[in-house]
Order: sequence, then structure tokens, then C-alpha cells
Amino acid sequence: MFIGSMVAIATPMHEDGAIDYESFEKLIEFHITNKTDALVPVGTTGESATLNHKEHCEAINFVVEKVNRRIPVIAGTGANSTSEAIELTKYAYESGVDGCLSVTPYYNKPTQEGLFQHFKAIANAVPVPLIPYNVPGRTSCDMLPSTVERFLKIKNIVAIKEAIGELDRIKELVNICGDKINILSGDDLTAMEALLLGGKGVITVTGNVAPKYMHLMCKAALEGNRKLAEEYDKKIVGLHKNLFLESNPIPVKWALYKMGLIKKGIRLPLTFFSENHHNDLLKSMELAEV
Repeated sequence: MFIGSMVAIATPMHEDGAIDYESFEKLIEFHITNKTDALVPVGTTGESATLNHKEHCEAINFVVEKVNRRIPVIAGTGANSTSEAIELTKYAYESGVDGCLSVTPYYNKPTQEGLFQHFKAIANAVPVPLIPYNVPGRTSCDMLPSTVERFLKIKNIVAIKEAIGELDRIKELVNICGDKINILSGDDLTAMEALLLGGKGVITVTGNVAPKYMHLMCKAALEGNRKLAEEYDKKIVGLHKNLFLESNPIPVKWALYKMGLIKKGIRLPLTFFSENHHNDLLKSMELAEV
């Protein structure tokens, strides 16, 4: 179910920080028109860290309703408290999502046993397809392949999002998981190579801005067509880099604003994209034909 270009969709906001649902609907339709393979609301790119629980749940409901089963919706439901992660995952499941993305608990640095028990508890509590998400650069916690191997016995853990950005890690996970658990890249810069190594998709930031070429690159790579995948990736490689000139989602929200898709809203402690980076990001947007 979860393959190809899965966009970690930004949460549009008014300048006062309130969620802009009119722009949100426009953004959803933009992705469906441009062949995005799945939408992932209220993850890091969706500013989950600054949304309260009510807003978080409302955003999930909104995306599920507007997508209306045209493509899969994978809700971000992670937390550094297992009970809170279960609560969010239950809500998302009852809202009708196709899957849930759950980040490794951040800040409190659990052991590998703690990580296994955390995801086992979520999977046992909620019968939804679950995707544990490893991003040590944000969480200070690295979910090792030996822990992922233990997930093979948990039926509803269907994929792993690996954002460490190391292809050796992707290769090891693909070898461990085979066809039982899909390996999804969480790093746009290495995503093409990850798919050519046997990964099944990418949960992408770049896809927010260039969904057509991200979809086409993934399709080509999944078909084993390196030459074509490289042609598409060359168009968006600047975005892979420049959308991280400042902390995500600062640059991507500015790019979407420049494209006329959203307004300027972003919530503190995030701030609007610094002017000294504008030209670099604009050049990569031009190369990507957006």
C-alpha cells in the first residue's frame, strides 16, 4: 500500500498562526493532480510539534475527508510518551486513515528495548498499519536494525521510515525485512539510491514543492530504471539540499508561499525564511520548474 512519493504535507496557516483550511484543501488537490502517491499530515513538516491535540486531530480529520480515499493518508501520531502516542493513533484510526507514522520517542532517549516495547504497545493497542520512524538527528535516539528485526513478528508494523541518510543502513534493513516490512526513505537527498537498493518509497519534503518530478523519480527507481530516475532527480536535487537551509518546515513553507499555494503563516519558535537564503532556494525551484 505504502510505496512511491509520500508527501509529508505542510500545514498551511494564516499570519496569526491559525490553521488555514482553505489553503489546506487547495494544497491537497495540488498533490492529487500531480500524482503524489500518499499524503502524510501532521508530521514534522506539518508542524506537529506546535499544534495542540485538538488541532492535530482536526487536521487529520480534514485531510481524510478531503482526500476521500483517492490516495492513502498516513497520519503522524508519534509522541515521546507511549500513552500519548496510543491516544493519537487511536484517534487517527477512528478517523479513517490508511496508516500511522510514529516517530521514535524524542528527548527521553529510550533504550533499544524501550523502543521495541513502545512500538509493540502501540501496535497491540490499535489495529492500524503502523510505520515506526527513525530520525536520530531530531530525536537523539537511533532505532537499530536489530530492533527493527524484532518487528517482523508484529503483524501491523508494515513499514519503517529511515531518515538517518546512510545507504548502508537502508541496504541492511532491506536485507533484514525482505518483503515483510517495506523500507521507506526519510532523506530526500539519498532517496533515489535507497529505492534502487530495494526501498519502496520516500516520505518526502521535496515532494511538497515538486510533487510531479518526485513521483516520476520514485516510479522510475521502483521500476529499476536508473537512467530515467537520475534524469528526474537532477531536476529536484537542488530542492533536496536547499529545503534544509534552515530547519524544516521553514524553507518549504516559504517556497509554497512563493508558489501561491499557502499564506505566510508559521508558528514560533519557527520563524519565516531568512532573506539571505531566498535566491538559493528560488534557483532550485526554477530548476524543478515550479
